[in-house]
Amino acid sequence: MSEQLDWISVGHTSDLPEGRVKTVTARTTSICLSHFDGQWAAMNNHCPHQRGPLGEGSIERGEGGKCWIRCPWHGWDFDPLTGKPPGGHEDSGQDIYPVKVEGDEIFVGLEPEPPHERTVSDQMAESMVNWGIKHVFGMVGHSNLGLADAIRMRVEAGEMKYIGIRHEGAAAFAASAYGKLTGHPAACLTIAGPGATNLLTGLWDAKVDRAPVLALTGQVQTQVFGPGAFQDIDLASAFAAVSKFSQTVLSTSNHSELVSLAMKNALVQQDVAHLIFPDDMQTNPSDKPASAPDGRMGRAVVKPSDDDVADALKMLNGAKRPILVVGHGAWDHMDAITALAEILGAPVLTTFKGKGLIADDHPNAAGVLGRSGTPIASWFMNEADLILTLGTSFSNHTGIAPKKPIIQVDYERMQLGKFHSVDLPIWAEIGAFCEAISADINRPADAPDQIGELADRWQIWRDEKETRLGEAAGKGIHSAAIFKVLSRIAPPDAIIAVDVGNNTYSFGRYFETKGQRVLMSGYLGSIGFGFPAAMGAWAATQDFDWLKGRKVISISGDGGFGQYPMELTTAVKYGMDITHVLLHNGELGKISKEQRSGEWPVWETNLHNPSFAAFAKICGAHGEKVVSPDAIEAALQKALDVEGPTLVEIMTDADLV
Repeated sequence: MSEQLDWISVGHTSDLPEGRVKTVTARTTSICLSHFDGQWAAMNNHCPHQRGPLGEGSIERGEGGKCWIRCPWHGWDFDPLTGKPPGGHEDSGQDIYPVKVEGDEIFVGLEPEPPHERTVSDQMAESMVNWGIKHVFGMVGHSNLGLADAIRMRVEAGEMKYIGIRHEGAAAFAASAYGKLTGHPAACLTIAGPGATNLLTGLWDAKVDRAPVLALTGQVQTQVFGPGAFQDIDLASAFAAVSKFSQTVLSTSNHSELVSLAMKNALVQQDVAHLIFPDDMQTNPSDKPASAPDGRMGRAVVKPSDDDVADALKMLNGAKRPILVVGHGAWDHMDAITALAEILGAPVLTTFKGKGLIADDHPNAAGVLGRSGTPIASWFMNEADLILTLGTSFSNHTGIAPKKPIIQVDYERMQLGKFHSVDLPIWAEIGAFCEAISADINRPADAPDQIGELADRWQIWRDEKETRLGEAAGKGIHSAAIFKVLSRIAPPDAIIAVDVGNNTYSFGRYFETKGQRVLMSGYLGSIGFGFPAAMGAWAATQDFDWLKGRKVISISGDGGFGQYPMELTTAVKYGMDITHVLLHNGELGKISKEQRSGEWPVWETNLHNPSFAAFAKICGAHGEKVVSPDAIEAALQKALDVEGPTLVEIMTDADLV
């Protein structure tokens, strides 16, 4: 018999004392191993009643000293040598596996593993690969095991990568940041019930910022939908508002087509797509082919109409002080936009979400406009006689002056004139618009030298930033000092994920970009975004050649990092090259400021924190604490030089923003 079996080691004799049972695993088979009266025995670990774990039970002595294994859940007994219950009923017995001991090592014999039978989950995971899903962030659990196994097989085939997170909210934020950075969706995987609902905040971040994401949630078995079984909630309703596409995968579904529709909605609509996988259908056999995007997606270029081009040229060629306001929606067209700005001799202002799309050291760059911006951008907004907006959403946070003449260009027609009418709304892909007008731009001969004015305004602002460094009052480091150093030493091609709070406002004002790509929770403004977003950005650097080798930096306050601190262990587990800059002021500083501004008493914004640098070291990362301005550069440079996760904790003054 032994010649026909696979003998699999399950431990050593010292692992299990006489008179005890334990759960062991041989390949993927869960086994109850028992040791009694000098004998070793093995049976299927699942009680036939409700699959109770027999290996967590006990050995009981019956009449005549007979040994029985008792299920810990409901007390069913089984003979450890035969697997039969006391009554000997054939239909309630357990499978028994042969055991042999060689030296002190215990082996269990299993039949040779049969070939894998392809499942519905396999079919759908293969379709996801074909549609370009490269990374899955998630948590494996009891209601997604069939789907998780299909993902495992794609990972082992080298077609996907998987990152096991500590909180599902972090998975959704990571996937959102991945989509914002690349324009391609990543997936996030959860169980039913609370695992699924934990995704919602991060998915809302993706939705309102137009980032493609594929959410994959387990669900209870179909036969217990509705009555209120364990972790049974109406996921279709829960995800209806946040997802552009949400469908339950049933045994009768066209499974490949569901993946195609989900991916098309994510990619074309730049939105959240959601698939619900009931537990019982995940392992149904399937011989159907996987789907692919071939013939399912059209070209994305939308050219402006001839009339719109003519009207835009008339307005631009008649303006003496035109400015460009660029939002995140223009991130993939910056070469064309910059070339147009140079022809126009026009300053380029960005929204906060668009920070970094043009480097601040470019002659045409005017920095960020709005609450998180600089006086440079505000000055040029005030002086402008024409505003050309490209990929902006006209957020009140930005403050584009509505009474000035405005040309608005966007590939999404619903964004045109969304909050108020504009003089010339143009439906077009931004790169196509720039190409259509660039050759016919004729600047007025008497137009002022706005580029020279830009240089002057930058010098005024930089001089003022230097004077602000003298405001420090011994309660912590001024944030201007931190971002002065980071502006100088951050790699020009770094990807920077910023959180929400005073740290974000300071970053917007003081950090000068040199080509870095900036990620943030824009319209949702969710605290906790920063570090999970950095994980998503790091994953993207593993997937796309144009991102490979780029350093990932994340920035947060102590409040933001405290939302998902254990994800630092995720970064350590997967060797993520992330440098986290943590501005520690001991409070929710932005909220304290708002309370004072609204003439409220400052209440319950103080925080009780550990040493975050020490916490980083405990997690296995590099950690360093900074308490004086002259130590900032050395600490940050050391962290940037480490290939792996690092955290620099900088003690700051909440009032110096």
